[in-house]
Amino acid sequence: MTFKLKSLPCAISCIVASGALVAAAAPAMAQTTESGGASAAPQRVVVTGSLISRADTETPTPVQVLTAQDIQKSGKTSVAELLNDLAANGAGTLGTGFSGAFANGAAGVSLRGLTVGSTLVLIDGHRMSPYAIGDDSQRSFVDVSNIPFDAIDSIEILKSGASSLYGSDAVAGVVNIKLKKNFQGTRFAAESGDTQHGGGQTHRASLSSGIGDIDTDGYNAFFTAEWRHQGAIKISDRLGRDWTNLDWRTRGGNDLTYGVPTSRLGYLTAASSPFLYNPSGAGGVNNAANFQFLDPSCNYGKYMAGGCAVTDNVGYIQPETENLNILIGMTKKLNADWELAFKGSMFKRDNTNNRGIGPTYSQISFNGYNVINGNTLIPALGARTTTFGKGAQIGAGLVNPFGDGTRLYGYIPGVPESSAQDNSATTTRFALDLTGHAYGWDLQFAGGLTKSKADIDYSGYVNRVALYDLIGAGKWNVLGGNSPDLLNQVAPHFSNTLESKLNYLDAVGSRELMQLGAGPLALAAGVHWHKRTWDAPPSELTRIGAVGNTSAFVIGDETNTAGFAELQATPIKNLELHVSGRYDHYDTYGHSFTPAASFKWTQSEKFALRGTFARGFRAPNPAETGNSGSFFSFNGIDDPILCPTGNQNAAGTPKTGACGIQPTYVQRPSSDLSPEKSKSYTLGVVLEPFKGLNATVDYYKIDVKNQIVTAAGNDPSYVPTFVRGAPVPVDISDGKGGTYLGTPAVGPILFAESGYVNAGSTKTDGIEADIGYRWRLPSDLGTLRANLSAAHTFSYEQEIAGKTYQLAGTHGPSVVSGATGSPKNRAQFTLGYAKGPLDVNATVNYTSDFSALDPAAGYTDCATIARDITSRNYFQNLVQPDAFCHVASFTTTNLNVQYKLSENLTLRGAILNVFDKQPPLDPNTYGNSTVQTAYNASLHQAGAVGRFFSLGLAYTF
Repeated sequence: MTFKLKSLPCAISCIVASGALVAAAAPAMAQTTESGGASAAPQRVVVTGSLISRADTETPTPVQVLTAQDIQKSGKTSVAELLNDLAANGAGTLGTGFSGAFANGAAGVSLRGLTVGSTLVLIDGHRMSPYAIGDDSQRSFVDVSNIPFDAIDSIEILKSGASSLYGSDAVAGVVNIKLKKNFQGTRFAAESGDTQHGGGQTHRASLSSGIGDIDTDGYNAFFTAEWRHQGAIKISDRLGRDWTNLDWRTRGGNDLTYGVPTSRLGYLTAASSPFLYNPSGAGGVNNAANFQFLDPSCNYGKYMAGGCAVTDNVGYIQPETENLNILIGMTKKLNADWELAFKGSMFKRDNTNNRGIGPTYSQISFNGYNVINGNTLIPALGARTTTFGKGAQIGAGLVNPFGDGTRLYGYIPGVPESSAQDNSATTTRFALDLTGHAYGWDLQFAGGLTKSKADIDYSGYVNRVALYDLIGAGKWNVLGGNSPDLLNQVAPHFSNTLESKLNYLDAVGSRELMQLGAGPLALAAGVHWHKRTWDAPPSELTRIGAVGNTSAFVIGDETNTAGFAELQATPIKNLELHVSGRYDHYDTYGHSFTPAASFKWTQSEKFALRGTFARGFRAPNPAETGNSGSFFSFNGIDDPILCPTGNQNAAGTPKTGACGIQPTYVQRPSSDLSPEKSKSYTLGVVLEPFKGLNATVDYYKIDVKNQIVTAAGNDPSYVPTFVRGAPVPVDISDGKGGTYLGTPAVGPILFAESGYVNAGSTKTDGIEADIGYRWRLPSDLGTLRANLSAAHTFSYEQEIAGKTYQLAGTHGPSVVSGATGSPKNRAQFTLGYAKGPLDVNATVNYTSDFSALDPAAGYTDCATIARDITSRNYFQNLVQPDAFCHVASFTTTNLNVQYKLSENLTLRGAILNVFDKQPPLDPNTYGNSTVQTAYNASLHQAGAVGRFFSLGLAYTF
C-alpha cells in the first residue's frame, strides 16, 4: 500500500506502429511556438530540464509546451481543469471535484501515476511553497487551482526525472509554470458560463496593463488582476442519473437511500422522524410495538416501506469557488549586461466544501463505538449515551416508555450543513531575479519568499458529548426548535489556520568553456538553498476530542542546501550530449547525490534519436518526520476475537463492529526515514518527415524504491496493537438467523498506531507521443492544425510486503487520492481551423476503461470488493455483479471559437462536453464516498458537470 474512444482499442501503442496515424495526427496543444518566418533568426532560450540556453526547442528530454495562446484556445476556465486533461497525468491526480479529499478544493498533478508528491511544480523555474494541507495527510504538492490564466506566459511539462537539476520531488517529472515577464498596453477580458443541467455558473474578468519597453525605455512595469467565481453543483442538481441514484436494488445491490431500513442496516437507521426502539422487546424489528415514532409524519408501516426516507442530499459535485488573483511585475535594465526583475503575487481562493448530507440531517445516534479523530481520542460515546432506561427524559417533554437499553435513532435538527468547510486559501510569492553577464559567464541570481495559507471555518461538526448530555438532561428537543445557544453547544462554529512557507536562494552561471569536437563545451553550475516550515496544527476542538476529524495536523521544518552542475557537448557532428549532477543536504536525514545523462543524435532534419538516464529522490517531508498525526483505514478485516469465523451470522458474533470492518489507524511520523530513490529512463525519436508534420515518440521507465509508506499493510513485521473500548450490550447473532442482546467478552476495536517506514517499490513503463500537423488549405481557404498527445502504460507494478502486483489497467493503487484508478491509455486530440479573424478549436479527451479490482489491496474478485470496501456500500454483503467490476472508457469533446470583431476586440465562445457525456459508473472509488456518488471525480469530473456553455469578450488598447 502506498500513501496514502472504444474505437481506439490499441490506443497509444498503435501510434508507433502506424505510419498512417503519425501522418494524420499531432504535440499536445503545442510542442513549439510557430515561427515568425523562414528568415527569422533563431532565439536562444532556456527550456525546462536544462540550465543551458539553446536554439532548438526539441531537447534530449521530452518537454511538452502549452503557450498562452493554447491555454486561451482550450475553452477551459481554470488551470486545474487544463492540467487535469494532460495525457501524462495519471493515478493519484487530485482534482477539485474530490469532495472527500484531505486537501479538498485544491488540485495537483500526478505525472506517470506516481502521485502528486513525485511531480515537482515550479513557478518561473523556482520552488514554491506546497499547499498548507497535504494530500492524504502525507504528500506535499503545489496547488494549481488558483493560478490565473492571464498571468501565464507558458507551461512546460518535463516528462523525465530531473532531480539532478531540481532536487527532491522531481521523480516523475516537472511542471514549470512560467508567468508573464512583461506586458505593454492594456487588456480587459470578461466571460460568463453556465451548465445545461443547473449549478456551476461561472464568471471571470481580468485586467492587465503595463508600461515601458525594456529595449527602448530600459524598463517595464505591469500588473494582472483576475476575478473568477464558480458556482456550486450539488447532488440535487444532478438527480436522476445512474451515478447519483442511491437505490441499486435493480442492479443487484443495496438501497442506500438515507432513512430506508434494510437488512444491511439491521432495519434500524435514522429516518425523517426520530424514533425510539426497544431491543429487548419480543419480535425485535418485526414488532411494531418496539418502535415509538416521535413525529406523526412517520409510523412503523411507513418506515418499513421506505416512506420515511431522507432525500435532501446537498453534497457537492463541485464546490462553490471564488478566486481573486493579483500579479505585479517590474523589470529594470541596469546596464547593457544586467537586468533586475521583481514579481509579487497574491492568489486567493475561497471555496465551500460540504462533505455530508446536511443540512439538519447529521445523525443523532449510532451503535457501537466512535473514535473522535484528532490527536486526542475518546472512545465509546455511542453506547454510553444512545441507550436509555425506562422513564428517562430523552428530550424536552419526551419520556422513554420502554425498558432499560432503549435506543434513539434520528437526525440532528437545526444543525448547519454537515461537515462543511469554508476554506480561504491564500498563496503569496515575492521573487527577485538578477541576470547579467560578467567575466564570460551568464549569471542568474534569485531569491524568493513564498507562502501558502489556509484559513478554514468549520460548521456542522457535532460535539456528541454536549449533544448526549443535553438529551439526557431533557434540554434538547429532537424534533427541532432548539435555541441558538443550544445549537452552538451541539454544533459549534470554529476555525483553524494552517501555513506552509518556503523561502529560497538560487545562483546559476553558465558559459562556453572551449571548442570540443563539432561544437562548444558548455558548463552550467549553481547552488540552491531553501528553508521550509509547515505549521498546520489541529483545530482546538479536534485536539481535545470534542468534534470529529477536521484535517491532519503537521508541525515541522526542513532546510536544504544543494550544489549542481551540467555539461553540454557536441563531440561529433549532430550528436548532443548532456551530463549533470546534484548534491543535496537535508537537515532531516542527510544527503543525496543524483546524476543524469542524456543524448540527442540528429541524423537529419527529418529524424533524431534521443534518450535520458536519471537518478532521483524524494526527501521525507515534515509530515513524515515532524510532529504529525492523521487517521486512515484500508483493507477490511474480521475482528480476530469477536469474529473468529468471518461469518457475522455465526452464533455469538456481534452484528456490528466485528466482521468485515475497516479499523482506524493512527498515522504517526518516524525520525529515521531515508529518502525515496528512483531511476528513470527515456528513449525516443523526433520526426519531421515532411514540412508541417512534427512528432515525438518516447518510451519511459521509472523504478522507485525505498518508498515512504505506512507500516500497516506494507511492513511484513508489523503487527497491530489494537486499542479496544469497554464491552457493552450489543445485538449478537444466535446462529439461527435471529439476534439477542448481550455483552461480548471484549469491546470493539477503536484504533491502532502505524508509523511511516521505507518499504516497497513501484515500477512503471509506457510510451508517450506528441504529434502535430499544420497545413495551409488551397485557394486561401485557411489553415488546419491537428495535435495529438497520447500516453500508454505498459506496466505499473507495486511491491508490497515482498509481493509484486500488476496494477496497470486496474483500480489500483486504490489507497491513493480517492482511488483514482490506473487506466492504461489517455489521449488528447485537438483539431483547429483558422482563417482571417476566425479561429475554431475542437479538443477530444479520452480515458480508457479499466478494471474495478485492485490486486494490491486484495480485491481480486467482485465478492472481495463488496466485503472489504466498507466505505462503498453499493454491494456490501452481496456479490458485486461482473458488470460493475469494470469501469468504462470516457470521451469528451470541447469546442472553442474565437472571432476578432476588430483589431482590438475579440469574441470567444466555448462548449465543454459538447455531447453531454455522463461519467461511467465507478462504485468502488472512494473519492466521492462522503456524498455517495458512483463516479470517479478525478478522471470523469467533466461528465458529472455535463454540457457547459461560455461566452466572453477581450479588448486590447
